[in-house]
Amino acid sequence: MAKLIRVPDDVEAPLLGCIYFGIIDRGTNLLQVRPTTLCPLSCIFCSVDSGPKSKRRLAEFIVSPDYLLEVFKGVVKVKGEHGIEAHIDTVGDPLTHPKIVDIVQELASVPGVEVVSMQTHGALLTEKLAEELAEAGLSRVNLSIDALDVELARKLADTPSYDIKRVAEVAEFIAKSTRMDLLIAPVWVPGLNDAEIPRIIEFALKVGAGKRWPPLGIQRMEIHKHGRRPKGVKVMSWYRFYKELRELEKRVGVKLVLRPQDFGIHKRPRIPQVFKRFERVKVRVLGPGWFKGEKLGEARGRAVTLIGAHHVKEGATVTATVIEVKDGLYIARA
Repeated sequence: MAKLIRVPDDVEAPLLGCIYFGIIDRGTNLLQVRPTTLCPLSCIFCSVDSGPKSKRRLAEFIVSPDYLLEVFKGVVKVKGEHGIEAHIDTVGDPLTHPKIVDIVQELASVPGVEVVSMQTHGALLTEKLAEELAEAGLSRVNLSIDALDVELARKLADTPSYDIKRVAEVAEFIAKSTRMDLLIAPVWVPGLNDAEIPRIIEFALKVGAGKRWPPLGIQRMEIHKHGRRPKGVKVMSWYRFYKELRELEKRVGVKLVLRPQDFGIHKRPRIPQVFKRFERVKVRVLGPGWFKGEKLGEARGRAVTLIGAHHVKEGATVTATVIEVKDGLYIARA
């Protein structure tokens, strides 16, 4: 079982530099906010091996709302205090954080934040919680409904208790809200839920999703080395994926090929990088990493993921070679 680590109570880790928790700046006005790594589902296509059936995760992380807000405010000042979207899109499910309503409320109150959005599969969502999130200032729910067929939905989620009918009821409730928008975001798993995609599109339009933003954001299934791959499923090429979406657009008469501009996303100054690729640095080891063989470290005020670190002891300071710096996410080889 993975160890649950509270940040900063158990580990005083920086909230910049790490892909699995904290804040990610990809050079736009949208900031990814990741307060938790926990997930109630074990989706068979999960690219990050989330959920109770994970075989690779060594630790799970949950971040203090106060600490998260403190760092977020600092990042917003660098980005510019206007037109900011705070997008809560964890490598698990945001609703697993016990203070998620407080987090939404605090993010919405930060000067310059105009949109607070959230990505979820909705397994923990209720009408009451949806209402609380709307009151707290949540602008949009990106709800991942991957199938409307009950058995297929459970198969894709690899969770017998997953109730897609209940999720659909809450989706309809959200769509009727005057304060919060709904975007349905299915993951297209070739060969498994092909026939469900048109049904999901019809459902989104029927319930009234997309009052302010597009009603649908269909996602291509991705495969990563640490994730899950459904048996017999072949990943669609980007060319085929967009070709299929454009054909669907003609049939249903709704925009499915989306651009950043559809959500008001535009370029903004980045948080300055503190490392260069292939640079050798001293890294202080804070604790276990996300996956087996990894450690969580800190250097120059940034979180660093140490790979090849089976032998590295917590509390040690080691020399490591930085091998990844993209989007201010730092990976180093011990």
